[in-house]
Amino acid sequence: MFERIIEFSTQEDYFKLQEDLPEPIKLNIPEWFKKLQHETKNKTVKGCMPFLDTLTTGYLLRLAQDTSIKHNFINTETKQLDSFYYTGSDIDSSIFHAKSINLAGPTPNIHATSQLQGSPHVEKNKNLNFYKFLNPWIIKTPSGYSCLFVPPLNNSDDRFSIIPGIVDTDVFPNEINFPFVINGDKYPQLDTIFKKGTPYVQVIPFKREKWKMKLKAKTTKEMREGKTFYGLNILHNYKQKFWNKKSWR
Repeated sequence: MFERIIEFSTQEDYFKLQEDLPEPIKLNIPEWFKKLQHETKNKTVKGCMPFLDTLTTGYLLRLAQDTSIKHNFINTETKQLDSFYYTGSDIDSSIFHAKSINLAGPTPNIHATSQLQGSPHVEKNKNLNFYKFLNPWIIKTPSGYSCLFVPPLNNSDDRFSIIPGIVDTDVFPNEINFPFVINGDKYPQLDTIFKKGTPYVQVIPFKREKWKMKLKAKTTKEMREGKTFYGLNILHNYKQKFWNKKSWR
């Protein structure tokens, strides 16, 4: 079977470290999901293939360095609400920076709130600037293929999430950085460290194609026939009759 290649490349010195390598996201299935049982009298999402597909589709990026965040606190100098970001490494004067590894130094890369004014992200982030995670990996897909970048589906960190986006990775030649939102709904104030190796991006490659929407009415007979066929089995109806196995390596 023909396999398409998605390539993750980075600066050679960083690559030699073999730290926090991109990997198929199926290797990061959460323990709570593995422990679930799916039985006739106790049906769970363990038997739901659409849910499992969200956990196994595409590839995973992990944070490349520790990042300390202190968010939504009173700055003693300005007397205003503020946010603090620190990586613990002075990348600007390091050998890594000299050799163009895309890692964050002590000065954060940010998006001002004005760039997202009116969006729910701004309120959730407590009306403070959005920081960016710098990603050291360049992603390359075959001609005609792009990538969707989202927080790990059904398995994201509850403290933050990246702002989703799509990049035409067949032609874009550089690293893709990810602005993120602090989960102010759960953490009105947050003082924590996002540890290196933390899963934070799910990469889903897809082919760019033209689509046209069609609206259609189905007869009652057609609807009844479909539901009858689906309901013949008690367990694994969708898996046995409709689901197609996917391969992500």
